[in-house]
Amino acid sequence: QVQLVETGGGLVQAGGSLRLSCTTSVLSFSTYATAWFRQAPGKEREFVAGINQQSGTNYADSVKGRFTCSRDNAKNTVLLQLDNLKPEDTAVYYCAARPFTIALLSSGYGYWGQGTQVTVSS
Repeated sequence: QVQLVETGGGLVQAGGSLRLSCTTSVLSFSTYATAWFRQAPGKEREFVAGINQQSGTNYADSVKGRFTCSRDNAKNTVLLQLDNLKPEDTAVYYCAARPFTIALLSSGYGYWGQGTQVTVSS
């Protein structure tokens, strides 16, 4: 069974930065695509960024140019660098994994982490 653990959330002022990590126990991690979703109170879970097995990336329009997704297969880790944060980025951030390719819908992922809270104050 694939287990995902997110770390790195916290409270930051607008314009600040955070780095989220998603670490997995799966041995064939290099063949998985990993995505980040977020869910704010009262809102649907939405796609933020994803990285496929070949390190190709995809970003939501709302975070392009501010967030960067990368992977370190040797450490079984995917990172999400959050720069120039805005109050509207406040949400619980989840990482999710599936074989090979990025999916934009949360229903496309079978493996999820527990989430980490990101709060951006104005």
